[in-house]
Amino acid sequence: MREFGYERAFDVAGAVAVLGSAPGARYLGGGTNLVDLMKAGVERPPLLVDVRELPLDGIEPTPDGGLRIGATVTNSDLAAHPEVRLRYPALAQAVLAGASGQLRNMATVGGNLLQRTRCGYFTDVAAPCNKRSPGSGCPAVEGEHLNHAILGASEHCVAVHPSDMAVALSAFDAVVTYETAGGAGEVPIEEFYRPVGDTPHIETALPPGALITSVVLPPAPAAARSRYRKVRDRASFAFATGSVAAAVTVRDGVVREARLAFGAVASGPWRARAAERALTGGPASAEAFAAAADAELSAAAPLPGNGYKVTLIRNLVVAVLTELTEEVSR
Repeated sequence: MREFGYERAFDVAGAVAVLGSAPGARYLGGGTNLVDLMKAGVERPPLLVDVRELPLDGIEPTPDGGLRIGATVTNSDLAAHPEVRLRYPALAQAVLAGASGQLRNMATVGGNLLQRTRCGYFTDVAAPCNKRSPGSGCPAVEGEHLNHAILGASEHCVAVHPSDMAVALSAFDAVVTYETAGGAGEVPIEEFYRPVGDTPHIETALPPGALITSVVLPPAPAAARSRYRKVRDRASFAFATGSVAAAVTVRDGVVREARLAFGAVASGPWRARAAERALTGGPASAEAFAAAADAELSAAAPLPGNGYKVTLIRNLVVAVLTELTEEVSR
């Protein structure tokens, strides 16, 4: 472990100011990803600004009927909150599907959004990696890529984002709010994760030095009947090989509204807009669900070793939407 400085912040403005005074400094929440990367030598911040004591640990309703989730809310508290479980059940399910109970007790909402890929080449400082060392190459394209991207990747990076929580937030049109030295700002989660392109090391749309302060969920009646389904190599703590967050409103056998997002298929959560358009106004049938998934996955460009993900996601979409529509008809 390399030496680094540590400072605890007690107000948002102070945290932003301290980070801005030390180039390369990082905010520290639960540390469940950042500290591991520091141990591996991937991250080498000269200063950690501890933000766990900031007054950002609440979950409260918004005036328009949504929810505001503070950035330092732990994953455990988020998953257990009665309003989250009632109004956005897929979000609670997604959080519970990620990590172990001990890690969820430490991990924060803001940190979850900012966690970095688990690609083995990224975490191995002896290997080239465009995300860690821009311009060095992406060995995963020709190497080990079993669990890598099938959508939105480029020759410069084929790694996937590991967050389960972000997939559910994407399905519900969440907005990330932040604070900088120049003032407050916000960005829709669909724009939060930048396309890979030729700059995979630039992962989010946050301005330099920005501190995430909350995630805002707009009102979404369809979300009350939603589900998150994750496939992984083992039933215990493991990252997804594919996942789907879904919500659907069906009346008289017709899909009136559909929300779909995929996980473990791209560098960020993948909002399935083409599938949503294909579903809306059509029959609530397994055949229609499969056709909608195919409409989205027609853009997939799997590598030689991960084409199975196309079939996996297609089957997940059909299974989850079928379960949700069968519940409606009971």
